Amino acid sequence: MKKSKIYIIGLLIATIFCSSLIGTVSAQQASKKIIVVDQSGGGDFVSIQDAINSLPDVATAPRIIYIKAGVYREKVFLEKDFVSLIGEDVNKTILTISLARDIWRCENDDDWGVATINLKSNDIVLENLTISNTYGFERAQNKEPEHIDCRKDSLHPFKEVRNSSHQMALRSFTTTRLVAKNCIFRAYGGDTVSPWNPEEGMFYFKDCIMEGGVDFYCPRGWAWAQNCTFIAHGTTAAIWHDGSKYEDSKTVLVNCNFTGDPGFKLGRYHRDAQFYIINGKFSKEMADAPIYLNPSNPQNEIKWGRRIYFYNAAKEGTPFAWLANNLETAKGAPKPEDITINWLFNGKWMPDTSLFSGSPVKSLSIVKSKTNGQISSIDSIAENMLVYQRAIGGWPKAVNEIKVDYTKQLTETEKKAIIADSLHIDPTIDNGATTKEIKYLVTAYKKTKNNKYLAAAEKGIGYLLKAQYATGGWPQYFPDFSSYRSQITYNDDAMVNVLNLLQDIVEGARNFDMVNPAFIPKAKVAIELGVGCILRTQIKVNGKLTAWCAQYNRNTLQPEMARKFELVSISGQESVGIIRFLMRQKNPTPAIVEAVKAGIAWLEEVKIKGFKYVDVIAPDMPKGKDRVIATDINSAIWARFYEVETNRPFFSGRDSQKKYDVKEIEYERRTGYAWYGTWPATLLVVEYPKWLQAINKNN
Repeated sequence: MKKSKIYIIGLLIATIFCSSLIGTVSAQQASKKIIVVDQSGGGDFVSIQDAINSLPDVATAPRIIYIKAGVYREKVFLEKDFVSLIGEDVNKTILTISLARDIWRCENDDDWGVATINLKSNDIVLENLTISNTYGFERAQNKEPEHIDCRKDSLHPFKEVRNSSHQMALRSFTTTRLVAKNCIFRAYGGDTVSPWNPEEGMFYFKDCIMEGGVDFYCPRGWAWAQNCTFIAHGTTAAIWHDGSKYEDSKTVLVNCNFTGDPGFKLGRYHRDAQFYIINGKFSKEMADAPIYLNPSNPQNEIKWGRRIYFYNAAKEGTPFAWLANNLETAKGAPKPEDITINWLFNGKWMPDTSLFSGSPVKSLSIVKSKTNGQISSIDSIAENMLVYQRAIGGWPKAVNEIKVDYTKQLTETEKKAIIADSLHIDPTIDNGATTKEIKYLVTAYKKTKNNKYLAAAEKGIGYLLKAQYATGGWPQYFPDFSSYRSQITYNDDAMVNVLNLLQDIVEGARNFDMVNPAFIPKAKVAIELGVGCILRTQIKVNGKLTAWCAQYNRNTLQPEMARKFELVSISGQESVGIIRFLMRQKNPTPAIVEAVKAGIAWLEEVKIKGFKYVDVIAPDMPKGKDRVIATDINSAIWARFYEVETNRPFFSGRDSQKKYDVKEIEYERRTGYAWYGTWPATLLVVEYPKWLQAINKNN
């Protein structure tokens, strides 16, 4: 983007500012040129720190640094007030370092520099950024500690640093008035998000994901977290608070989700603290362990007693008594409606929560779209999709184990109940969910010109982009990482469905020419990452490329078992969708061509000729039928799962025992799963020859 355009966008955005972070700022004051950071050289700076250093030391209005997509491997130090760091895309604008706090403190006197972002200034905005400290993730599989020489510490000259040790993504010192919106803070160890200022710290987090080990969200002073997801590693404690300086200081968490490793504890405190958790949702993995006082030596004095308050808690599985409503026991007995931002900060600060809803480019597009067309009609199915869309942007495939039916006429009571559950962390790409809704809504918008449908579709696209791993794959569910849901999932074409939708955006196909064009570069990046993941996960046996498993570990990219009957294998079904997607790529790289040819060769090799898979009448069976292999000289079939080393078809029931004859597994699984199919037939006979001809012609 040219600098002149950026300036125009900056003026547009500035004119819609109605307030600064601490008070009213005129449009003239706020009308400043946006500084662009682009590591590829297309902006004003290639380094975030260089952009910060270019700012005047003194300011009275926000200075905006817009950071283009990219992985910025740099440590940021911010000592200047009124600075907004705005990323282009929360999933693609990544600030990252790898550093354990113990290692840093062996060389330095304090924490200044221990985190990815280090703050000593006021009135700071962070938006659309992933801020990570990867030390623990890089060592997550290694249980042995790193032994370091720490001679600076005379008491502990040699230290053991574990993958779960303190690793900070954000650390603030004297900072007051910090806003973090639509950000992801990631670490594997403790103290991921550490906004520390017990004297006057006021911190506001909205629509963020925070991930870490012990005390990974640990504000001191006054803190507000809304619509945030907390993902806990380990079992010690997820959240923490220090409210020891003033009786009134507190941490408030509203409409937040809590999930993590099995047995994770919700929280703890070391000194006086005050927790308000309103409309919290807690996964079944959380331990039956109330927020607790951690012992210290000597024991810290607790002047104001135990102050931990809940309202309207929702716990998956067995409810816990300690999550019961108890606001009436708090000082002043506040009602739920009393717990507001103004109440928390005692009228001292109202953070501007509407500075940005996306990148400056997207904001401009939204302004323009408001003048285009009017609603001409309503689509009943699309209306139901709006009801079921979760706050994070995706859709569930089922609610309370009942498949979502968009053709059902919902009562107003049902609609209200579904909308009230919008914070449920059950959005998924399994069985076509989310991609199906997005495609339908885009088409519905084309027919009706109802802007709500397009907005919902674009929110869904944002969800898909947010859910992508740095390794390029997509989990089956996001942000629910429990069990096999966290695996990179090719099963039932889940990831391929996402990639094909993004390809439609890039190509402007299937009505996706109507979505915000700002998604095109984001989709291109996501596709590139996805293709890279596909190429890295193609299974090689004895040095020879074959095809793909149905699911993979998100970190190691190694094949993994999912459900009890979905063992590690090479898949005769999922590989077909992957190959088709690779063949869709224009001007394919040699690596893509090699992957396609190898996958096709494997499908030809494992073809089972002269058989078909059919249902037969079986009066003695529960459903009156059975599913068997029958001879047919004119047919060919493929197995769903092949043994990796031998290419031998195999099957498994819910006991996870590998069988080599489908008749050997229980009836329910035998008839309730597609063990054989003709998935590759058209690909081999029609599509691949046509593609190969085109490739050879272009070469």
